[in-house]
Amino acid sequence: MYAAIICSPPIGQPTVISRDQDTVQFSVFLETSAASLVNEQNVRVSIWHNHKGQHDWSELALQASNDHDDVIGDDAGWKWIKDQSGLDDGQLHYQQSHEQLGFPEYFHGTSSELNIRKTSADTPDTKLYSITAPIKAAEGNDSGYSRHVLGTPKDFTRWFSLVRLWSPWLAPRQGKDKFHVDKDAVLASFLRHDGAHVVCLAISGVEDVLTIFQHDDNGNVIIQGRNDREKEGTSHVLVSIADSFEIANAAVMYHARKVVGGYENVSGSVETEIKTFVDKNVKADWLEEWYDGFTYCTWNGLGQKLTVDKINQALESLKKEDIIIENLIIDDNWQSLSEGESQMDRAWTDFDANKEGFPQGLKHAVTDIRKKHPNINHIAVWHAILGYWGGVAKDGNIAKNYKTTKVQKEPGVAEGEMLVVDASDAQRMYNDFYAFLDDCGITGVKTDAQFFLDMIVDAPDRRKLITEYQDAWTIAHLRHFGSRAISCMSQSPQLLFHSQLPTNKPRLLVRNSDDFFPEVPASHPWHVFCNAHNSLLTQHLNVLPDWDMFQTSHEWASFHGAARCVSGGPIYFTDYPGKHDIKLINQMTARTTRGKTVILRPYNIGKSVNAYAGYEDHSLLKVHTYHGYARTGTAYLGVFNCTQRPLSELVPLSTFAGAEEGNYVIRAFTTGAISKPMSCGEKKALTGVEIDVGGWEILSAHPVHEYKTSKNGPIMISCFGLIGKMTGAAAIISSDVFVDKTGKLRYSVLIKALGVLGFWIGDLGKKWNVEKDMLVLIFGKQIPKECVSVNGDVLEIDVDRAWKETGKKAGWNNEIEVELFVS
Repeated sequence: MYAAIICSPPIGQPTVISRDQDTVQFSVFLETSAASLVNEQNVRVSIWHNHKGQHDWSELALQASNDHDDVIGDDAGWKWIKDQSGLDDGQLHYQQSHEQLGFPEYFHGTSSELNIRKTSADTPDTKLYSITAPIKAAEGNDSGYSRHVLGTPKDFTRWFSLVRLWSPWLAPRQGKDKFHVDKDAVLASFLRHDGAHVVCLAISGVEDVLTIFQHDDNGNVIIQGRNDREKEGTSHVLVSIADSFEIANAAVMYHARKVVGGYENVSGSVETEIKTFVDKNVKADWLEEWYDGFTYCTWNGLGQKLTVDKINQALESLKKEDIIIENLIIDDNWQSLSEGESQMDRAWTDFDANKEGFPQGLKHAVTDIRKKHPNINHIAVWHAILGYWGGVAKDGNIAKNYKTTKVQKEPGVAEGEMLVVDASDAQRMYNDFYAFLDDCGITGVKTDAQFFLDMIVDAPDRRKLITEYQDAWTIAHLRHFGSRAISCMSQSPQLLFHSQLPTNKPRLLVRNSDDFFPEVPASHPWHVFCNAHNSLLTQHLNVLPDWDMFQTSHEWASFHGAARCVSGGPIYFTDYPGKHDIKLINQMTARTTRGKTVILRPYNIGKSVNAYAGYEDHSLLKVHTYHGYARTGTAYLGVFNCTQRPLSELVPLSTFAGAEEGNYVIRAFTTGAISKPMSCGEKKALTGVEIDVGGWEILSAHPVHEYKTSKNGPIMISCFGLIGKMTGAAAIISSDVFVDKTGKLRYSVLIKALGVLGFWIGDLGKKWNVEKDMLVLIFGKQIPKECVSVNGDVLEIDVDRAWKETGKKAGWNNEIEVELFVS
């Protein structure tokens, strides 16, 4: 069903606020100039729809609501909102039961060569199909290829896909009508008229097979397989159907893990060896400082002509501004390399650093850095998966000490012939290399250009190198660095499914999109949009998506900073020395009782709320994440205007996944505005946002606890976490609230960093006296009254100041217990 809206005067974007089988309830927000106010009786709003038939359009007049104090204006005559705002006609999907529908009801013209088997899903109310297709065997140097028609998706209104932007990266594509992707796709999803979501996933990395989706002129989904083995191979595809994209998407990803794991167990992989190193060397708690430590990277800030002097100057600049970093990434151009006109022409010669930039070697440089900057916990170095962009130099020490082989690379980056360490010596080389780095004081690595493995042309080299290098690298970073590693340019399908999907090791930091390009204005909104949609897939991998470094002193700095805060991943910055936005840094980070700088990372990975909303659509990008336990945690919604025009929308509380039950207050970070308590299903359970071009907002939905007390009647209370921080509730480790037998409310909060802790209390200024009715303790000791203040209905507790004034000292951990008593 399609719907268009006309109105006099013009309006903002309409929002569906409730829906059941028979009824759809809309909320329409009117925006006019205050210079032309009229009585609201002069205002008319109608929806034109084709509910009765594909071409039978009719009018539905909307009634004015008394629930809002809207300001309305005069504009003679009717106006189509599509003409005024550029918004497309809306679509309503009436969800129907799809229990009785079989696979042919979802695709037309499916090839008879496909083996389609219905299987059980790990998600509720989901149909799941496992599909296999034969692929020709490789012959000599040539891989075997096969194409099979999955079919034309039936009765859909929109589609979403994740395509291979180029070999190392994924990117989103959206459309209507025909399925048409400009690149090879890994995932495709179709939203049907009946409200069902059909999600298709192509699995790679099993028995040297690469599988992707393409299309033909008729809009068919085509399964293409590439087989590097000298026997017939198999493409694996999963198709799920559910009433929501998230459920259908989860179903194919959960089952993909079983498919990949099943084949690895049969083939005798390095599973046992990996488990040995994980059990011996890796503890989940140890990795929190690696994931959550505020990190500086040298790449954009210091450029490609890297030297130890430049690194020290940058670190001194940070120290001067009291910017305490926890981790340092020494990026490209520290290695010893052969001569060449460009990066792609140069090749790796030796383990140690180059003499021009690091005259006394890597170990001396690292030792000196740690001596001057004891705050730095981890130092990581960059290198390419095959050594360097140009591989291994034929006359270097690497080539002299390890067996090498020549491989052909596809046209593109560093095309042509390349010398690399042979697969038979990859594990020994990686073990020796990382042992050298470990001895130098290096505690982590950023391993880039991993897509080079997929750019190898010849089938024999592909089947020897692709899996062997992934396993050699995995074992080495587990053995020497306890999994402190960043995987970069590694969104090639074989790597996604072989190295990043299995859960047999700690979560790996993995770059989630193409680079941050500071000098390309058009790249910045796309960068955030791309990451938010890539996370729809990567949320189900055993990874923390890394949305790449950015610069805090930049035109788009806060836009990027807000996106990193809701990403659920690490935060790296790459400022030029002396160019820092301290205010922005303080909004993204917090200090612990030990003086460490940590990011406030929500538990869940941030992802787009609407997979089908395209980059060219006139809608706000909404990125959802969640922190805490179900029904008691905080739901975050990062809202970004990636378009070229100002936008306003009404955001229902139902958009905040996890806030379906109970009452919530919504807080806007940039303005500090706070809504009244609301619950899903109420007419007024929504909030309005107006965001300019390149603008952003972070909305947070906080659960409201309501209790009866012995004084002043019921109390409504909610903890915001550290206010002044973009994701301040992520500072909360745990909380507990109850009313004792005497009628006294006790709200205990355990936080991991210092700052101003905020409690929203309903009618705070009217019903409660802070000095008489409230008591605040830190570890059982009352804090000075000047550390507590009131801002509207928010009680603000300056934990940082209280910590210092009460003379507290850090214990064995960073946790701080704050107790609020209301009597």
